[in-house]
Amino acid sequence: MADPTIDIYDLMACNVYMDFDDMTMQHEQHKFLVAFRPTGAASVHEYIESLTARGPGGYETAITNQPFTNENHDGHIYDRTTDAHWYMVNIDGGFLESGEYTVEARLRDGSSRSISRVQDNGPGMRLLDAYREHRDTLRNSWRPARGEKLDDSADLTSVEVTQADLKELSGVDAFHIFRMCQGSGRADWDTQNLYWWDNIFLQRLRDPQAGLNRNTVQVQAALQPDTPYVYFTELTDSNRMGDTNMCIFQPHQHFVS
Repeated sequence: MADPTIDIYDLMACNVYMDFDDMTMQHEQHKFLVAFRPTGAASVHEYIESLTARGPGGYETAITNQPFTNENHDGHIYDRTTDAHWYMVNIDGGFLESGEYTVEARLRDGSSRSISRVQDNGPGMRLLDAYREHRDTLRNSWRPARGEKLDDSADLTSVEVTQADLKELSGVDAFHIFRMCQGSGRADWDTQNLYWWDNIFLQRLRDPQAGLNRNTVQVQAALQPDTPYVYFTELTDSNRMGDTNMCIFQPHQHFVS
């Protein structure tokens, strides 16, 4: 059987404001996320020799060809919902300079693929300023949250999760990306095994406004009864990976079905 075609789909090279509880890292970080097109059954990491990100002022960092974990924050992720592979590295090193960033993937057959985007710190900082001003209001507005137990009559096939509207509070637009795992808190979070997520990056192909100011989401996966779930919503300034300048990781919330 011929080797699969390995193609890069999109790139996030952007700032990250990580606002999780009990962090040992600084809040101001940056990341590179390289999304590869689905290959069918083949695992992209079997064909990758190296990935390198480069940017202004001689910036250079590697993305390691290893499974991404909560401990290493660096490696490959398989998204079963799209049958696609991602590489991501979160760097505890402050925000990026504005400018062009390129990721080059060198394959084991000697060929290479590359993709670039331009980081513009202006839109992201406007979003971050609005978030920090209203952080406590947003954090306290989540429902269901804080370990509460859903009512026995709740429809577990369409659970609704809500948050206060940042647009209403600040006048600043934000795109919302919701992610959920089984578990009781941040320690149980498993990036490699999401229970469900609101993939606005694909939804935008049908709806250009997908995720915009979406402060209510219906979980499109039936929950199991009497089971703990943990979730968080990421705020961004775009629903296209290559246009995203800022990702804000809000604190984890949890509830019991």
